[in-house]
Amino acid sequence: MYTSGALLDIHDRSQRSLIRLMEHCAEMPAESIDREHDGFGYPTVRLQLHHLLGAQEYWIGVLQGRVEADENDHLYPTIASLQEYRGRVAAQVRDYLESVDDAALNESAEYATWGGRTKILMPAQVVLRTVMHMYHHQGQIQAICRQAGVRIGRLDFPLD
Repeated sequence: MYTSGALLDIHDRSQRSLIRLMEHCAEMPAESIDREHDGFGYPTVRLQLHHLLGAQEYWIGVLQGRVEADENDHLYPTIASLQEYRGRVAAQVRDYLESVDDAALNESAEYATWGGRTKILMPAQVVLRTVMHMYHHQGQIQAICRQAGVRIGRLDFPLD
């Protein structure tokens, strides 16, 4: 059984890792965050960051009965603007986890999703999926940075 307390801990730890990555990206030259690199669905650092944040916002919205899928990356042209977006999304996740009881987190139910579809989802698994998705894209961002000759330190899940 998943608990809101455990998911809050996972959320907070994963956000610490994302904050570190974004702080590193903020030190990169502005043109570097929009330089395209082959081999990635989202070919720039900025688009990778926007996508991982937008996906987390989307899925938490689904759990709250909202289906909001925007292609609004143009609203976040800088790492600073993405850092503010991260703070808002992280607060939405935290608010959700603080307001939902453990039984509801573990109960599969039908949720409306993009395109008028519905899916049977367990909320706790949706929250965990957004964390796994975030780490996937953090890895891609690190690979993009390596291709550009920029090294980033370890961003594994914090154990302390």
